[in-house]
Amino acid sequence: MADVLGAPAAAGPAARPRRRIVAGPGAWLVWGAVVLFMLGLLGVVGSVLVNSFGTRWFDTWLPQGATTQWYSQAWEDFGLLQVIIVTLEVCLTVVALSVLVGVPAAYALARRDFPGKRIIHLAFLLPILMPPITYGIPLATVLYKFGLAGHLSGVVLANLVPSVPFVILTMTPFIEQIDPSIERAARMSGARLWSVFTRILAPLLVPGILAAAILVLVRTVGMFELTFLTAGPDSQTLVVALFYSMSASGIRAQQSVDAMAVIYMTMMLVLLVAALRFVNPTQLVARVKEQPEP
Repeated sequence: MADVLGAPAAAGPAARPRRRIVAGPGAWLVWGAVVLFMLGLLGVVGSVLVNSFGTRWFDTWLPQGATTQWYSQAWEDFGLLQVIIVTLEVCLTVVALSVLVGVPAAYALARRDFPGKRIIHLAFLLPILMPPITYGIPLATVLYKFGLAGHLSGVVLANLVPSVPFVILTMTPFIEQIDPSIERAARMSGARLWSVFTRILAPLLVPGILAAAILVLVRTVGMFELTFLTAGPDSQTLVVALFYSMSASGIRAQQSVDAMAVIYMTMMLVLLVAALRFVNPTQLVARVKEQPEP
């Protein structure tokens, strides 16, 4: 009894120690800057979203009322149905042509070694790394000279300049991750190159093709400079129409412009979510080829 009374009570399951966040001053500064940036970004996006549903908003924290009339007004005033149709036509055409040209080119770069291969890789990087305005102005001049700019064809050709290299650079790691012995076994069985590519490689490359297509789609929807320089009145995409709605002369309700911006942001958000659903960032890293030992 004394042992029972004198001994401390039996301890239950060991209590887990509380985790403490330990970081240096530099890490706290970095995280503080990230938090401030995210708060500022959310504030800008939130103000546009709230204003698109507000009636009047002066000297108050929130609008005096809520309405959806600005969306219907923006849909009619800006002709958004036609703009969205043109945007889809441009984007789907650019995606289809980029995949048709980029995938075979990526296969050639991944499976063949030839002089000047690194220079070609560098040339494909330039339209992606350089600001589009630097080569967009001379490109638009050439397209206007041949009568292609100002129409849907000119917008598609201009957007193909960065899109095809983007598909090539995206698909090359996917192709390099496929064992070449599969192709050699098919060729030894009598299959031709086209049969190997369509019946063996194409099914294996479906995830990579989907990833490249969605990324090109997102990039084309958001491409402003090249589309702005080559688009005409009937070939404006949504981002260019949004710019014209903000800079056009005359009195225009800010809420309707914000409603149009919300529609554009919603479209981009849907595309980004789809891209993250199909794109695995680790698949975009090229496989390091093992060098044979001497």
